[in-house]
Amino acid sequence: MTTLGVAILAAGQGTRMKSDLNKVVHAVCGKPMVLWSVEQAEALGANPVVLVVGNDADAVRETVGARAQYAVQAERLGTGHALLQARDLLQGQADTVLALYGDMPTLRPETVARLLALHQQRSPAVTMLTVGSEDSMGFGRVARDPQGRVRAIVEEAAATPEILALTELNCGVYCFDADWLWERLPQVSPTLPKNEYYLTDMVAMAIEDGLGVETVSVEDVSEVLGINTRIHLAQAEAVLRQRINESLMLEGVTLLEPAATYIDATVRIGHDTVIYPNTMLQGDTSIGQGATIGPNSIIRDSRIGDRCRVLASVVEEAIMEEDADIGPFGHLRPKAHLGAGVHMGNFGEVKDAYLAPGTKMGHFSYVGNARIGEDANIGAGTITCNYDGHNKYTTVIGAGAFIGSGAMLVAPVSIGTGAIIGAGAVVTRDVPDHAISYGVPARPKEQSDDA
Repeated sequence: MTTLGVAILAAGQGTRMKSDLNKVVHAVCGKPMVLWSVEQAEALGANPVVLVVGNDADAVRETVGARAQYAVQAERLGTGHALLQARDLLQGQADTVLALYGDMPTLRPETVARLLALHQQRSPAVTMLTVGSEDSMGFGRVARDPQGRVRAIVEEAAATPEILALTELNCGVYCFDADWLWERLPQVSPTLPKNEYYLTDMVAMAIEDGLGVETVSVEDVSEVLGINTRIHLAQAEAVLRQRINESLMLEGVTLLEPAATYIDATVRIGHDTVIYPNTMLQGDTSIGQGATIGPNSIIRDSRIGDRCRVLASVVEEAIMEEDADIGPFGHLRPKAHLGAGVHMGNFGEVKDAYLAPGTKMGHFSYVGNARIGEDANIGAGTITCNYDGHNKYTTVIGAGAFIGSGAMLVAPVSIGTGAIIGAGAVVTRDVPDHAISYGVPARPKEQSDDA
């Protein structure tokens, strides 16, 4: 059985990105671009996966972690030199070596699988990916003989007018016979004036050795977009966003305006959910079936249950159980948890708090560091005063409690089951079950009547 090793070339400095961040760590649809290539290698069952990085790649190592082994290209001397740095980790470990790039996230896994399948079927020295395009994108041209066999790859800078007229381009993605690769790769000569070593020379060597060179053609040029600038980054984002959106729609999700809907590759959405325009779904987010999201909503790293509604609101690191709704203009901050059927009105905010099923939280309210029982009513303008300038404190509200509009609950404080807090009250002491408390500061009804 043929074994596969993958080398992902990711040592480029990315100076045209004008960034302090390593180029391949920049996110595309919510995922660092290098992980798109790592996941392709993993999907093919590659072992080992070797990431060729520069000596300034700490952020890359932190991003990929133990999912790859690492080879360092201390001097940037071209793609051939980069692959040679992976030899110690790959030689003797795999029959086939696939060379990918850390800055080509739009390459489809299906295309890479076709490349590998043809290579394994035909057993040439090299199988390469090509694309037909009137725009050369700076790629080398693929020259063929009258029988259609590859006879050379000619770089654009060295091409004659006849060669420049060719539209079949070399994408730079290769499968190699491993034994032949490690024998011949060290023999690549440097190309002047930069004194760099290029993988394109391996094709010339294979032809010189009388060995086969096979090609797999990519029909969609957007698959081979390399990212060197922020413009390229935006182009790749648009390509992948369209693919994500189309895939979701084919799975039963309604996107009313796909071009104005921004969904990360890591998001999961159930069927019959409707996503309105100007919505951003990011990170580790899951949305159940039959939900309605947007318009103008941002959901990040959150779990949204079946039939929930998020209208013009922000939800981050929070949970909404089934049939809960929020908005418009609500904000669920980290560790907010709305139980089943909870209603949270406009301009409300919840942080690090649990609202049990059936609770209604009116508009213009803030609930932080709180635990609220079932079927409680939180009136408009209610504030849990949870911070004294140094520490955060907890507010507990019992099931069925009624909190009047404009109440201030000064934590730590507990409101009993079925208790009633009058409008505008400032509650500084615990309120027993089924008691009525109002005033500034709030006092039980009996005490207020006697005063």
